[in-house]
Amino acid sequence: MPRPTKGPRLGGSAQHERHLLANLATQLIVHESIKTTEARARRLRPYVEKLITKGKRGDLHARRTVLKKVTDKYAVYRLFEELAPQFEGREGGYTRIIKTTPRKGDNAPMAFISLVLEPVARKEIVDDAITTAKKAAEKAVAAEDKAPKADADKAEEQAEKAEYAGAVRLEEGATDAPDDDHLVKGNEDSMKYHVPGSRWYDATVAEVWFASAEDAEAAGFAPAGGAAAQKVEK
Repeated sequence: MPRPTKGPRLGGSAQHERHLLANLATQLIVHESIKTTEARARRLRPYVEKLITKGKRGDLHARRTVLKKVTDKYAVYRLFEELAPQFEGREGGYTRIIKTTPRKGDNAPMAFISLVLEPVARKEIVDDAITTAKKAAEKAVAAEDKAPKADADKAEEQAEKAEYAGAVRLEEGATDAPDDDHLVKGNEDSMKYHVPGSRWYDATVAEVWFASAEDAEAAGFAPAGGAAAQKVEK
């Protein structure tokens, strides 16, 4: 004599449970999502997923096996012709259960059980995404390792910046003089200096400011555009 499934049974008898699960499965296949008690949803989940597995097989024997449990012909047609193709590439996990508020009256825990019909990315795409993520992570780690070295090199470079006698150095270049005593602009990129009133004076961004053109020349700066352009007399 066949034994019923172990555990709590839905309904008063094994036959009642089979009819109950068949009806719930039919509604889920037709509507893709139904609301029922949490206990029924958990019991229905493996029942429906086995039907979907047979639907993916698609042969005559699988169709006849499903018809023994689900007698609704439209539900069987929809399972094999409409839903099964949407589960291609998905290996199990065809349904999801989402708990909701308890039922009014007896306070029974309720839940939605629905079919997972979202498209599944192909294995090649997933592998490519994983490879790309790993490469990005490796680059990020390498960048973090290089950052302290870059900071040290920057600090060393700043320490190595020349100090000029009688000059004022600004952390960042500026077009305005730091004070009234240092008006001659020195550009370290070009190693040229500009005196007030010269052609490029107003537009030049200077890092070093000198008190006179003589101080700038003593520091190794040359007149921008020549001595005549900077009104330097030799």
